[in-house]
Amino acid sequence: LGENASPEQAAALNAELGLDRPVLVQYASWLVSAFTGDLGESLFSTQTVMQALSVRMPVTVALVIIVTLLSGVLGFAIGVAAAVTRGWVDRTLQFVATLGDALPAFIIALFLVTLFAIQLGWFPATGYTAPGTDIGGWVRTMTLPVVALTIVAVAGVAQQVRSSMIQTLRLDYVRTLRSRGLSETRVVLAHVLRNASTTGLTALAVQVVGILGGAVVVEQIFALPGLGSLAIEASTRTDVEVVLGAVLAYVVIVVIVNLLVDLAVAWLNPKVRLA
Repeated sequence: LGENASPEQAAALNAELGLDRPVLVQYASWLVSAFTGDLGESLFSTQTVMQALSVRMPVTVALVIIVTLLSGVLGFAIGVAAAVTRGWVDRTLQFVATLGDALPAFIIALFLVTLFAIQLGWFPATGYTAPGTDIGGWVRTMTLPVVALTIVAVAGVAQQVRSSMIQTLRLDYVRTLRSRGLSETRVVLAHVLRNASTTGLTALAVQVVGILGGAVVVEQIFALPGLGSLAIEASTRTDVEVVLGAVLAYVVIVVIVNLLVDLAVAWLNPKVRLA
């Protein structure tokens, strides 16, 4: 309508969009429509919310999947190494993990941009290249965001895996396995790690929430066209429909990740299946 719209025109538009109804009524109406796949339309563009999400979601989903996989692999490796090789190796890994856990993702992202993009010029500071356009360019544009988020997530997973491994190594059945002549590698990898991995998987699921939260800021820093940048753009314009759609997408991602983790824990731990 513009700044010169009359009060009558503004009232008519509010009635058309349903903005004149109470907030709870608006939310209930949106929730019912969301269950049918209708998330409404953007207030500032001709796109529907589903169209906007379908364009932005692949970037965030790819970022979250890569960071989660790397965090799981590196977190378990560091946690096992710290638990098995006590001494200076354990202390060094603990220091690095604590440092990574203490630093927020955006601080690490700014440091990576300054060092590897601005000073060394190895990676682009901002921008995004679709994998269908140039796979090499996609890897280059995703490397620094992935590293920034992975450093933070690895720390939490590694600490939980280390603690669980140390507790499991002290159990009686581990001493029995060693007395039967099994090698230390087989004891750790085939028996101890399997029992201790449930804690690590649970910690990884918790870290996914942090990864999603960190991705909002990291996407802004690196100008990635993901859900986080979409949510920020929509919130600055008060585009409520798009903000609600982005939040719902985040909720769906978290629910799916937790479901997969629960299934993995049930597969690893028969006690969970029996419960």
